[in-house]
Amino acid sequence: MLKAINTKILLAILAALTAIGSAVIYQRHEAQKAVAAAAKAAAILEQQQRDVEEQKKRDEEFRQRVEENKKRHNSAAAHEGKIWKSYVP
Repeated sequence: MLKAINTKILLAILAALTAIGSAVIYQRHEAQKAVAAAAKAAAILEQQQRDVEEQKKRDEEFRQRVEENKKRHNSAAAHEGKIWKSYVP
């Protein structure tokens, strides 16, 4: 009788240890998935920040070209009046 009780207690302890072990393994697996997701999100964020910086550079270069073109075209228009004043047909 005592042997049967000891066996049942040992089986209950073994079942509890198995449940605890599986819970620990599950938590570790979930933690690894969370770390991988965080790393992926960080990589995506860094890429987006690089893209934004590159876009800002392109926009600034474009604005500078537009300003240069405005200056070129405006300077030509400014001299146009002088040409017509001195033109004799």
